[in-house]
Amino acid sequence: MAKKVSSIDESLEGVDPAFRGELERIRALVTELVPSVEEAISYDMPTLKYKGRARVYFTASKKHMSLYPSYWAIEEFEYRLAGYSTSVHAIRFTLAKPLPRELIEDLVRYHVRQIDADRR
Repeated sequence: MAKKVSSIDESLEGVDPAFRGELERIRALVTELVPSVEEAISYDMPTLKYKGRARVYFTASKKHMSLYPSYWAIEEFEYRLAGYSTSVHAIRFTLAKPLPRELIEDLVRYHVRQIDADRR
């Protein structure tokens, strides 16, 4: 059974070093865009919360990384996600095909606007 982690730093310690830098980039970018985010672990994943609600989750697997914005953001920017593997809640990407800064910014800003509008 895997050890439960209690912080994003602790979670990232267990990530393949090749992926850790990319996840740290996403963490820093989201924090830059929304300085009031709170860090947490939710569903065993690093989570950045805004106004008490999950803003974005991010994690790494053996062969890819995943970003979990909101399904609203994935739907809104579906046309820009061509070439990435997606599900209702996740966008999977690799070091060879990382998520561009501008796309992450747009996903984050869109979800923040939806939270501000109290979308559920």
